[in-house]
Amino acid sequence: MPLYSEKVMEHFLHPRNVGIIEDADAVGEVGNMKCGDIMKMYLKIDDNVISDVKFETFGCASAIASSSMATELIKGKPVEDAMKLTNQAVAEALDGLPDYKMHCSVLAQEAIEAAINDYKEKNPEKFPITY
Repeated sequence: MPLYSEKVMEHFLHPRNVGIIEDADAVGEVGNMKCGDIMKMYLKIDDNVISDVKFETFGCASAIASSSMATELIKGKPVEDAMKLTNQAVAEALDGLPDYKMHCSVLAQEAIEAAINDYKEKNPEKFPITY
């Protein structure tokens, strides 16, 4: 059995949404010091919908594939839906990751959360505090 699924290899060899959004509405950067992976997510948000998303990832095949798949899963979605994306959903969309590489899907989830939190901090009027 191969180490990675065909989907992981496809997203690693041909990642989607790679790059920088110069006028991004939000940017989130996270890293895992243990493995050295670093992910940066850029979001363009229009009417509370993620109209564009790009990423830069320094890391292994699983990290790049997880970043690519995560961007595909949130593009065109409302911000609130994107916040609900789990690392498990990213891994499942890739037809699984080896157990010791699951942290890569966690990093993708955390990068999205960091970017959305950046957006919320810059636009508090759009996200009233509820108790």
